Amino acid sequence: MKLNYKIAGVDIDAADAAVKKIAELSKQTHRDGVLGGIGHFGAFFSLDVSRYKNPVLVSSVDGVGTKIKIACALGQYRGIGRDLVNHCVNDVMCSGAEPLYFLDYLALGKLDGKAVLELATGLVEACKENGCALIGGETAEMPDIYQPGEFDIAGTLVGVVERDAIIDGSRIVTGDVLLGLPSTGLHTNGYTLARRIIELSQDSGYHKYYDELGCTIGEALLAEHRSYYPIVRALKDHPGLHGIAHITGGGILGNTRRILPDGLDIDVDWDSWQWPAIFTLLQQLGDVEIDEMRRVFNLGVGLVLVVAEEQAAEIVRILERLGEKTLTVGRVVEETSEPKAG
Repeated sequence: MKLNYKIAGVDIDAADAAVKKIAELSKQTHRDGVLGGIGHFGAFFSLDVSRYKNPVLVSSVDGVGTKIKIACALGQYRGIGRDLVNHCVNDVMCSGAEPLYFLDYLALGKLDGKAVLELATGLVEACKENGCALIGGETAEMPDIYQPGEFDIAGTLVGVVERDAIIDGSRIVTGDVLLGLPSTGLHTNGYTLARRIIELSQDSGYHKYYDELGCTIGEALLAEHRSYYPIVRALKDHPGLHGIAHITGGGILGNTRRILPDGLDIDVDWDSWQWPAIFTLLQQLGDVEIDEMRRVFNLGVGLVLVVAEEQAAEIVRILERLGEKTLTVGRVVEETSEPKAG
């Protein structure tokens, strides 16, 4: 038998067709600065430097972890594309940056046109909503690495911020207030533990309906990773905003501590809000220690704003006008010599 690439497991024609569909969809996201479209060996973006005094590019690369496994099990892929963009946007805008453009990398065992189109649709939707352009990417068919139906996806987002407007936490001081913004669920972290809990539970499964969730546990776990960019865009120039932490792997403690100046720590009031039902259910099903829950999951707080104590009430009022529920989850304190929890 004469071998060719298709027999070996890679269908070039199908891949080319998928790329053409993605390129067409991506045109919906084009904004000022985009030069050309998907298809060249590199993607082009012309930054209008006349708009800035001293522009700094801010970049982030990330994935969505094993949430993909649940999406595959339920055959729902669109949300994964949205999750990826929103996650990267949240990371970049923690510095106060404006998203500019996005690129994705999709690796899979065997190209499934429906799944790829759903993923691309999700990417495009989220890019449009966040004002960034999808200008390039790569689709790699690797049957020797991934089984049919398996894939992984990652993305890179680039944004821009004025150098003297960067929000990096350097202005955080003792007494600053931690304002938490609600998450929509697990977002894109903690899924290896969540999946293990469900797999080991004799009384659960992705298709099981729970009254406290109002849906199946699989649907609850696929809840979209929300974008906080509209909120940050409205607040980023407020003098009382000292720092922003995106609560991903590591929980509130691990992620908020990343932006603290030396000598400072945070005191989280863990009783100041109620966990969303999905976290309570996972803890019960898996008999997970509370400290482990705090370390792995966001527990309903997807973003923490570190704000000046004297301006916290004003910032809360701004958030309320934006329709945002705010949780006061703790304060900045001086670091002690005692071992840090979490």
